[in-house]
Amino acid sequence: MSPTSQRDANSANVVTWMDIMSGQRRGVVASACRVGLSVLSSGYAAVTGVRNLAFDHGWRESTRVAAKVISVGNLTAGGTGKTPTVAWVVRTLQELGASPAIISRGYGGQGGVNDEKLVLDQLVPGVPHLLNPKRVLAAQELMNRPEAERPRTLVLDDAFQHRQIARDFDLILIDCLNPWGFGHLLPRGLLREPLRSLSRASCVLMTRCDQVDEEVRQTILSTIRRWTTVPILMSSFQPTRLINSRGEVRPIETLRQEHVAAFCGIGNPMGFRRTLTSCGVSIPDVHFRVYPDHHAYQTEDLHEIGDWARSMQVECLVSTQKDLVKIPRTTLNDIPLWAVEISLKFDDPESESQLVEMLKAVVR
Repeated sequence: MSPTSQRDANSANVVTWMDIMSGQRRGVVASACRVGLSVLSSGYAAVTGVRNLAFDHGWRESTRVAAKVISVGNLTAGGTGKTPTVAWVVRTLQELGASPAIISRGYGGQGGVNDEKLVLDQLVPGVPHLLNPKRVLAAQELMNRPEAERPRTLVLDDAFQHRQIARDFDLILIDCLNPWGFGHLLPRGLLREPLRSLSRASCVLMTRCDQVDEEVRQTILSTIRRWTTVPILMSSFQPTRLINSRGEVRPIETLRQEHVAAFCGIGNPMGFRRTLTSCGVSIPDVHFRVYPDHHAYQTEDLHEIGDWARSMQVECLVSTQKDLVKIPRTTLNDIPLWAVEISLKFDDPESESQLVEMLKAVVR
Protein backbone atom coordinates (compact mmCIF):
# COMPACT_ATOMS: atom_id res chain seq x y z
CA MET A 1 0.00 0.00 0.00
CA SER A 2 1.35 3.44 -0.92
CA PRO A 3 1.95 6.05 1.82
CA THR A 4 -0.97 8.09 0.51
CA SER A 5 -3.31 5.10 0.56
CA GLN A 6 -2.13 4.12 4.04
CA ARG A 7 -2.69 7.65 5.32
CA ASP A 8 -6.15 7.79 3.79
CA ALA A 9 -6.97 4.38 5.29
CA ASN A 10 -5.80 5.45 8.74
CA SER A 11 -7.77 8.68 8.59
CA ALA A 12 -10.87 6.86 7.34
CA ASN A 13 -10.60 4.28 10.12
CA VAL A 14 -10.47 7.02 12.78
CA VAL A 15 -13.54 8.75 11.36
CA THR A 16 -15.46 5.52 10.74
CA TRP A 17 -15.10 4.16 14.27
CA MET A 18 -16.02 7.51 15.79
CA ASP A 19 -19.08 7.70 13.54
CA ILE A 20 -20.10 4.18 14.56
CA MET A 21 -19.62 4.88 18.27
CA SER A 22 -21.54 8.14 18.11
CA GLY A 23 -24.42 6.61 16.15
CA GLN A 24 -23.93 8.97 13.21
CA ARG A 25 -23.10 6.09 10.87
CA ARG A 26 -26.36 4.41 9.83
CA GLY A 27 -27.09 1.15 8.10
CA VAL A 28 -27.07 -2.56 8.79
CA VAL A 29 -23.28 -2.90 9.06
CA ALA A 30 -22.93 0.03 11.45
CA SER A 31 -25.80 -1.25 13.60
CA ALA A 32 -24.26 -4.73 13.70
CA CYS A 33 -20.93 -3.22 14.74
CA ARG A 34 -22.63 -1.35 17.59
CA VAL A 35 -24.30 -4.55 18.78
CA GLY A 36 -20.97 -6.37 18.76
CA LEU A 37 -19.23 -3.49 20.54
CA SER A 38 -22.01 -3.43 23.16
CA VAL A 39 -21.37 -7.10 23.93
CA LEU A 40 -17.68 -6.36 24.41
CA SER A 41 -18.56 -3.34 26.56
CA SER A 42 -20.53 -5.61 28.89
CA GLY A 43 -17.42 -7.67 29.51
CA TYR A 44 -15.34 -4.54 29.99
CA ALA A 45 -17.92 -3.18 32.45
CA ALA A 46 -17.80 -6.39 34.48
CA VAL A 47 -14.01 -6.37 34.74
CA THR A 48 -13.89 -2.66 35.58
CA GLY A 49 -16.66 -3.01 38.15
CA VAL A 50 -14.99 -5.91 39.96
CA ARG A 51 -11.65 -4.10 39.96
CA ASN A 52 -13.10 -0.89 41.42
CA LEU A 53 -15.09 -2.88 43.97
CA ALA A 54 -11.89 -4.57 45.12
CA PHE A 55 -10.18 -1.23 45.71
CA ASP A 56 -13.27 0.38 47.26
CA HIS A 57 -13.60 -2.41 49.84
CA GLY A 58 -9.90 -2.81 50.53
CA TRP A 59 -9.60 -6.27 48.96
CA ARG A 60 -6.87 -4.72 46.85
CA GLU A 61 -4.66 -2.14 48.48
CA SER A 62 -3.22 1.03 47.00
CA THR A 63 0.46 1.53 47.76
CA ARG A 64 1.43 4.63 49.74
CA VAL A 65 4.71 6.37 48.90
CA ALA A 66 6.71 8.91 50.88
CA ALA A 67 5.45 11.88 48.90
CA LYS A 68 2.23 13.70 48.21
CA VAL A 69 0.53 12.29 45.13
CA ILE A 70 -1.69 14.28 42.78
CA SER A 71 -3.42 12.55 39.87
CA VAL A 72 -4.66 14.27 36.71
CA GLY A 73 -7.02 12.02 34.78
CA ASN A 74 -10.37 11.62 33.08
CA LEU A 75 -13.30 9.27 32.56
CA THR A 76 -12.96 8.96 28.81
CA ALA A 77 -10.35 7.79 26.34
CA GLY A 78 -9.03 10.47 24.06
CA GLY A 79 -7.94 14.05 24.48
CA THR A 80 -9.42 16.10 27.31
CA GLY A 81 -6.42 18.40 27.68
CA LYS A 82 -4.43 16.57 30.32
CA THR A 83 -1.01 17.68 29.06
CA PRO A 84 -1.48 21.48 29.43
CA THR A 85 -3.30 20.81 32.70
CA VAL A 86 -0.43 18.72 34.04
CA ALA A 87 1.94 21.52 33.04
CA TRP A 88 -0.20 24.05 34.94
CA VAL A 89 -0.31 21.81 38.03
CA VAL A 90 3.47 21.29 37.94
CA ARG A 91 4.17 25.02 37.60
CA THR A 92 1.81 25.74 40.48
CA LEU A 93 3.54 23.15 42.67
CA GLN A 94 6.90 24.68 41.78
CA GLU A 95 5.61 28.08 42.90
CA LEU A 96 4.45 26.46 46.14
CA GLY A 97 7.93 25.01 46.68
CA ALA A 98 6.62 21.44 46.45
CA SER A 99 9.44 19.97 44.29
CA PRO A 100 7.24 18.06 41.79
CA ALA A 101 8.07 15.12 39.54
CA ILE A 102 5.85 13.59 36.86
CA ILE A 103 5.00 9.93 36.34
CA SER A 104 3.34 8.76 33.12
CA ARG A 105 2.37 5.35 31.84
CA GLY A 106 4.46 5.68 28.72
CA TYR A 107 3.07 4.35 25.44
CA GLY A 108 2.96 4.94 21.72
CA GLY A 109 6.34 6.61 21.45
CA GLN A 110 9.67 5.69 19.98
CA GLY A 111 12.40 4.46 22.28
CA GLY A 112 10.04 4.34 25.23
CA VAL A 113 9.35 8.09 25.16
CA ASN A 114 5.83 9.20 24.28
CA ASP A 115 4.69 12.49 22.81
CA GLU A 116 3.16 13.74 26.08
CA LYS A 117 6.55 13.49 27.78
CA LEU A 118 8.27 15.32 24.95
CA VAL A 119 5.73 18.15 25.15
CA LEU A 120 5.93 18.34 28.95
CA ASP A 121 9.72 18.48 28.71
CA GLN A 122 9.21 21.67 26.69
CA LEU A 123 6.48 23.14 28.88
CA VAL A 124 8.13 22.38 32.25
CA PRO A 125 11.83 21.87 31.49
CA GLY A 126 14.00 20.29 34.13
CA VAL A 127 11.18 18.55 35.99
CA PRO A 128 11.89 14.82 36.54
CA HIS A 129 9.54 12.72 34.42
CA LEU A 130 9.53 8.93 34.59
CA LEU A 131 7.67 6.60 32.23
CA ASN A 132 6.51 3.27 33.58
CA PRO A 133 3.19 1.39 33.25
CA LYS A 134 3.77 0.31 36.86
CA ARG A 135 3.62 3.73 38.43
CA VAL A 136 4.38 2.36 41.90
CA LEU A 137 7.80 1.25 40.67
CA ALA A 138 8.43 4.67 39.14
CA ALA A 139 7.42 6.34 42.40
CA GLN A 140 9.71 4.08 44.41
CA GLU A 141 12.57 4.85 42.03
CA LEU A 142 12.07 8.56 42.63
CA MET A 143 11.84 8.07 46.38
CA ASN A 144 15.13 6.13 46.35
CA ARG A 145 17.03 9.08 44.90
CA PRO A 146 19.44 11.05 47.13
CA GLU A 147 17.55 13.39 49.43
CA ALA A 148 18.63 16.50 47.52
CA GLU A 149 17.14 15.06 44.30
CA ARG A 150 14.05 13.49 45.84
CA PRO A 151 10.72 15.11 44.87
CA ARG A 152 8.21 16.09 47.52
CA THR A 153 5.22 15.76 45.22
CA LEU A 154 4.37 13.30 42.45
CA VAL A 155 2.04 14.28 39.62
CA LEU A 156 0.47 11.25 37.94
CA ASP A 157 -0.42 11.91 34.32
CA ASP A 158 -3.58 10.07 33.18
CA ALA A 159 -3.86 7.95 36.31
CA PHE A 160 -7.49 8.11 37.48
CA GLN A 161 -7.94 4.44 36.59
CA HIS A 162 -4.51 3.44 37.94
CA ARG A 163 -5.49 2.83 41.54
CA GLN A 164 -2.45 0.75 42.53
CA ILE A 165 -0.78 3.89 43.83
CA ALA A 166 -2.58 5.86 46.53
CA ARG A 167 -3.13 9.54 45.89
CA ASP A 168 -3.93 12.59 47.96
CA PHE A 169 -5.78 14.49 45.24
CA ASP A 170 -7.70 13.37 42.14
CA LEU A 171 -8.27 16.07 39.52
CA ILE A 172 -10.74 14.82 36.91
CA LEU A 173 -11.06 16.49 33.51
CA ILE A 174 -14.34 16.54 31.60
CA ASP A 175 -14.18 17.67 27.96
CA CYS A 176 -17.28 19.70 27.15
CA LEU A 177 -17.12 18.66 23.48
CA ASN A 178 -17.74 15.00 24.36
CA PRO A 179 -18.13 14.77 28.13
CA TRP A 180 -19.51 11.23 28.38
CA GLY A 181 -17.76 9.45 25.51
CA PHE A 182 -20.94 8.84 23.47
CA GLY A 183 -22.66 7.48 26.58
CA HIS A 184 -21.11 4.02 26.56
CA LEU A 185 -18.14 2.21 28.05
CA LEU A 186 -15.27 1.07 25.86
CA PRO A 187 -15.29 -0.17 23.16
CA ARG A 188 -18.92 0.78 22.35
CA GLY A 189 -18.13 4.31 23.51
CA LEU A 190 -15.16 6.13 24.98
CA LEU A 191 -15.95 5.87 28.69
CA ARG A 192 -13.25 4.13 30.70
CA GLU A 193 -15.50 4.01 33.77
CA PRO A 194 -19.16 4.66 34.60
CA LEU A 195 -20.14 8.18 35.64
CA ARG A 196 -20.54 7.08 39.25
CA SER A 197 -16.74 6.94 39.43
CA LEU A 198 -16.85 10.73 39.65
CA SER A 199 -17.51 10.13 43.34
CA ARG A 200 -13.75 9.48 43.72
CA ALA A 201 -12.82 12.94 42.44
CA SER A 202 -11.30 15.62 44.65
CA CYS A 203 -12.10 18.29 42.05
CA VAL A 204 -13.65 18.27 38.58
CA LEU A 205 -12.28 20.54 35.86
CA MET A 206 -14.51 21.08 32.84
CA THR A 207 -12.37 21.82 29.78
CA ARG A 208 -13.06 23.50 26.42
CA CYS A 209 -15.93 25.39 28.02
CA ASP A 210 -15.47 28.16 25.46
CA GLN A 211 -16.39 25.80 22.62
CA VAL A 212 -19.95 25.08 23.80
CA ASP A 213 -22.82 27.34 24.78
CA GLU A 214 -24.09 28.05 28.29
CA GLU A 215 -26.96 25.55 28.05
CA VAL A 216 -24.54 22.71 27.28
CA ARG A 217 -22.23 23.76 30.12
CA GLN A 218 -25.09 23.78 32.60
CA THR A 219 -26.31 20.37 31.43
CA ILE A 220 -22.84 18.89 31.96
CA LEU A 221 -22.59 20.61 35.33
CA SER A 222 -25.93 19.14 36.42
CA THR A 223 -24.86 15.65 35.39
CA ILE A 224 -21.62 15.91 37.37
CA ARG A 225 -23.55 17.15 40.39
CA ARG A 226 -25.57 13.92 40.41
CA TRP A 227 -22.42 12.04 41.37
CA THR A 228 -20.26 14.36 43.44
CA THR A 229 -20.32 17.46 45.63
CA VAL A 230 -16.66 18.43 45.12
CA PRO A 231 -15.76 21.76 43.47
CA ILE A 232 -16.45 21.95 39.74
CA LEU A 233 -14.32 24.47 37.85
CA MET A 234 -14.55 25.67 34.26
CA SER A 235 -11.64 26.20 31.91
CA SER A 236 -10.54 26.57 28.31
CA PHE A 237 -7.33 26.08 26.38
CA GLN A 238 -5.91 29.37 25.20
CA PRO A 239 -3.69 29.43 22.11
CA THR A 240 -0.68 31.49 23.11
CA ARG A 241 1.64 31.47 20.09
CA LEU A 242 3.09 29.43 17.25
CA ILE A 243 6.32 27.50 17.73
CA ASN A 244 8.51 25.49 15.36
CA SER A 245 11.00 22.67 15.89
CA ARG A 246 13.86 25.17 16.32
CA GLY A 247 12.05 26.91 19.14
CA GLU A 248 11.30 29.99 17.06
CA VAL A 249 7.97 31.66 17.83
CA ARG A 250 5.52 33.96 16.10
CA PRO A 251 2.10 35.42 16.99
CA ILE A 252 -0.76 33.08 16.21
CA GLU A 253 -2.72 36.00 14.75
CA THR A 254 -0.37 36.03 11.75
CA LEU A 255 -2.09 32.89 10.44
CA ARG A 256 -5.18 34.92 9.58
CA GLN A 257 -3.38 36.44 6.60
CA GLU A 258 -2.15 33.11 5.23
CA HIS A 259 -3.54 30.19 3.24
CA VAL A 260 -3.31 27.40 5.83
CA ALA A 261 -3.65 23.61 6.02
CA ALA A 262 -3.60 21.62 9.25
CA PHE A 263 -3.08 18.03 10.37
CA CYS A 264 -2.89 16.17 13.67
CA GLY A 265 -2.74 12.75 15.30
CA ILE A 266 -4.32 13.38 18.69
CA GLY A 267 -7.25 12.14 20.75
CA ASN A 268 -9.52 15.09 19.98
CA PRO A 269 -8.79 16.38 16.48
CA MET A 270 -11.96 18.46 16.28
CA GLY A 271 -10.94 20.29 19.45
CA PHE A 272 -7.75 21.32 17.66
CA ARG A 273 -9.70 22.43 14.60
CA ARG A 274 -12.05 24.50 16.74
CA THR A 275 -9.06 26.09 18.45
CA LEU A 276 -7.82 27.27 15.06
CA THR A 277 -11.28 28.56 14.19
CA SER A 278 -11.42 30.48 17.48
CA CYS A 279 -8.22 32.26 16.39
CA GLY A 280 -9.86 33.38 13.17
CA VAL A 281 -8.16 30.71 11.05
CA SER A 282 -10.58 29.06 8.63
CA ILE A 283 -9.72 25.43 7.79
CA PRO A 284 -11.89 23.85 5.05
CA ASP A 285 -12.41 20.09 5.23
CA VAL A 286 -10.00 19.47 2.35
CA HIS A 287 -7.30 21.38 4.26
CA PHE A 288 -7.57 19.27 7.43
CA ARG A 289 -6.11 15.79 7.90
CA VAL A 290 -6.56 13.45 10.84
CA TYR A 291 -4.14 10.69 11.81
CA PRO A 292 -4.63 8.12 14.59
CA ASP A 293 -3.92 9.24 18.15
CA HIS A 294 -0.19 9.07 19.01
CA HIS A 295 0.66 8.56 15.34
CA ALA A 296 4.39 7.97 14.78
CA TYR A 297 5.17 9.97 11.64
CA GLN A 298 7.41 8.20 9.14
CA THR A 299 9.47 9.82 6.39
CA GLU A 300 6.84 8.72 3.87
CA ASP A 301 4.13 10.48 5.90
CA LEU A 302 6.07 13.74 5.90
CA HIS A 303 6.73 13.60 2.15
CA GLU A 304 3.05 12.90 1.55
CA ILE A 305 1.91 15.79 3.81
CA GLY A 306 4.31 18.13 2.03
CA ASP A 307 3.05 17.05 -1.40
CA TRP A 308 -0.57 17.40 -0.24
CA ALA A 309 0.06 20.92 1.05
CA ARG A 310 1.96 21.90 -2.09
CA SER A 311 -0.89 20.65 -4.29
CA MET A 312 -3.25 23.06 -2.52
CA GLN A 313 -0.78 25.94 -2.73
CA VAL A 314 -0.92 26.62 1.00
CA GLU A 315 1.54 29.03 2.59
CA CYS A 316 1.73 27.38 6.00
CA LEU A 317 1.19 24.01 7.70
CA VAL A 318 -0.09 23.93 11.27
CA SER A 319 -0.23 21.06 13.74
CA THR A 320 -0.19 20.47 17.50
CA GLN A 321 2.77 20.40 19.86
CA LYS A 322 2.23 16.67 20.36
CA ASP A 323 2.68 16.17 16.63
CA LEU A 324 5.55 18.62 16.22
CA VAL A 325 7.77 16.94 18.83
CA LYS A 326 7.81 13.89 16.53
CA ILE A 327 8.61 15.91 13.40
CA PRO A 328 12.10 17.46 13.65
CA ARG A 329 11.61 19.77 10.68
CA THR A 330 10.76 23.41 10.17
CA THR A 331 9.37 22.86 6.67
CA LEU A 332 7.67 20.13 4.67
CA ASN A 333 8.27 20.46 0.93
CA ASP A 334 9.53 23.99 1.64
CA ILE A 335 6.26 24.94 3.35
CA PRO A 336 6.79 26.28 6.91
CA LEU A 337 5.54 23.98 9.66
CA TRP A 338 4.32 25.46 12.95
CA ALA A 339 2.53 24.14 16.01
CA VAL A 340 -0.02 25.89 18.19
CA GLU A 341 1.15 26.24 21.78
CA ILE A 342 -1.76 26.24 24.22
CA SER A 343 -2.11 26.83 27.92
CA LEU A 344 -4.82 26.22 30.49
CA LYS A 345 -7.03 29.23 31.16
CA PHE A 346 -9.66 29.32 33.88
CA ASP A 347 -12.96 30.98 33.11
CA ASP A 348 -12.60 33.22 36.14
CA PRO A 349 -9.75 34.14 38.55
CA GLU A 350 -11.67 32.73 41.53
CA SER A 351 -11.65 29.22 40.02
CA GLU A 352 -7.89 29.32 39.53
CA SER A 353 -7.36 30.60 43.06
CA GLN A 354 -9.62 27.85 44.40
CA LEU A 355 -7.60 25.10 42.73
CA VAL A 356 -4.33 26.67 43.87
CA GLU A 357 -5.62 26.67 47.46
CA MET A 358 -6.68 23.02 47.19
CA LEU A 359 -3.23 22.05 45.94
CA LYS A 360 -1.62 24.13 48.66
CA ALA A 361 -3.65 22.25 51.27
CA VAL A 362 -2.39 18.94 49.85
CA VAL A 363 1.33 19.77 49.87
CA ARG A 364 1.72 21.89 52.98
